[in-house]
Amino acid sequence: MNIAQRFISVFAAFMVFLLVGCASTGTREGTGEYIDDTVITSKVKAAFAADPTVKATEVKVETFKGTVQLSGFVESRESAQKAVQLAREVKGVKEVRNNTVLK
Repeated sequence: MNIAQRFISVFAAFMVFLLVGCASTGTREGTGEYIDDTVITSKVKAAFAADPTVKATEVKVETFKGTVQLSGFVESRESAQKAVQLAREVKGVKEVRNNTVLK
C-alpha cells in the first residue's frame, strides 16, 4: 500500500466511527435529534411566553425525540390544558405528556 491508499483507508475508518458516534439509540438522541428537540423546546417556550394564561416561567419544558414533557406548578386546570394545547400546536411535536401540578 502506498501512502495515499493508507490515508484514504484511515480517513474512511475515521468517518465511519464519526457517523456511528452520532447515531441515536433507544435511550440516547443522535446529534440531529438533539438539535430538533432543542428547537421544539424553544418554540413551545415562546408559545407559552406569548400566551397570557400560561406562566412560562412556572412550566418546565423538556423534549426527547419529539415527545414534550411539561412539568411544574400551574394556577388552574385551564392553564394546564392551554399549555398542552399550545405544545401540541408546535410543528414537530409527536406527543405531549402533562406532569404539571395545581398550586
